[in-house]
Amino acid sequence: MNLSLCSKAGLAATILTLSSLLLPLSGTAAEGDFSAGAMVWSENCGRCHNIRDPLDLRDDDWKTAIFHMRLRAGLTGQEARDVLAFLVASNKPARKSIIAAKASTSSGSGKLDGQAIYNKTCIACHGGNGKGLLPGVPDFTDPKGRLSQNDEVLIKHITEGFQTPGSPMAMPAKGGNADLMAGDVRAVLAYIRKQFGN
Repeated sequence: MNLSLCSKAGLAATILTLSSLLLPLSGTAAEGDFSAGAMVWSENCGRCHNIRDPLDLRDDDWKTAIFHMRLRAGLTGQEARDVLAFLVASNKPARKSIIAAKASTSSGSGKLDGQAIYNKTCIACHGGNGKGLLPGVPDFTDPKGRLSQNDEVLIKHITEGFQTPGSPMAMPAKGGNADLMAGDVRAVLAYIRKQFGN
C-alpha cells in the first residue's frame, strides 16, 4: 500500500503522540509511589472498577491496562506509575522470612516509628481517622471491629495480607510495603491501637 505524504505524516504524528504518552512509564522516569497510587486508585479508578482486586490481573497485565487507562482516565505519567506501583506491590506475597514476626528479634528497619509507617503506608487505604477510605476497609474506631482481635492475629494479617469477608479488595502483605520488618509491623500495630483503639 502506498501512503501519501500527508497520511504518512499523520501516522508518524500519531505514533509519536502515543509514544510520548507511554514512555513516562519506562525505567527512565521517577519510580511509582505505593501510597499515592492507592489514593489515585481509590479516588479515580475505583469509580468505574469498583475497587477491583489487584490479584485479578498479573503484573504484566496491569502494565498494559495502565497504558490504556492513562489515556481514558486522564492520568498524568506520575499518577499512572503510582497506580502501577500500588497494583504490583499488592500482587506480591509476603516473604516467608518476614512472616515469622513472632520469632524475629528484629526491632524494625530503624528508619520510621509506628506513626510514620502508618502515615507512609497505611493511611492510603485506612485514612487519617482510621475509619477506612475504600469499600470493605475495616473501621479501626469500631469497638467490636478489627482491633478487638489479639495482636498475634493482627500481626499475621498485616504481615501476610488479609481478605476481609465481603471486601472487593484484599489488603496486600505489609500494606504493600515490602521493606517493613517484623519490628515495623509491631510498631505500626501499637500506633494503630493507641490512636484508634477504645
